[in-house]
Amino acid sequence: MPVPIRRLVVALTLCCALLAGSTAYASSETHSRDTGPVTAATPSPSTSAEKQKYAKARFVANAALAAGATYQWIVKPWKEGKFKKGAQGRKAALAKAGLAGAFTYNRLKAAVRNAKGDPTLSKALAPLIAGIDGLKGLPAKLRQGDGNAVDTFGDVVNKVKDAGKSAGAPVKDKVPSDSQLTQGG
Repeated sequence: MPVPIRRLVVALTLCCALLAGSTAYASSETHSRDTGPVTAATPSPSTSAEKQKYAKARFVANAALAAGATYQWIVKPWKEGKFKKGAQGRKAALAKAGLAGAFTYNRLKAAVRNAKGDPTLSKALAPLIAGIDGLKGLPAKLRQGDGNAVDTFGDVVNKVKDAGKSAGAPVKDKVPSDSQLTQGG
């Protein structure tokens, strides 16, 4: 037996109103129980040794993502010949390489910011900052099929990994997910 549309609309509206009312009541109940001022606690390391430890950990995480993206979507396809004209899947490989190039640049800049919290890392990375800044324009060159851009990405990432290793923060490649790659990290 079909139900008239008017009854369905009334029932749906009533359900929505009840749901909204109960949600508003529940949220007002939780706020009325709160007593006293609320202070937002921001976790922060208390000693300089803890600051350095967290700086190294963040550096390693960012540098590992940059290294993984570079190898997975720039160096490996280049070695397989996917950037050559006429290669099957060339457009997709170049698009991913461009995204990976921008992602790598972003993560390496973050790694440099993290390294500033550790004196040893900051000294080790100081000579590499110009090379990292030079990566900014390379994704466009990758899309044009420039093989030198691939070498430049690989060289800069390897130098960052070596600098981390010399400062006591060894970096192992970690391939980012597709969502991390498209969101920038």
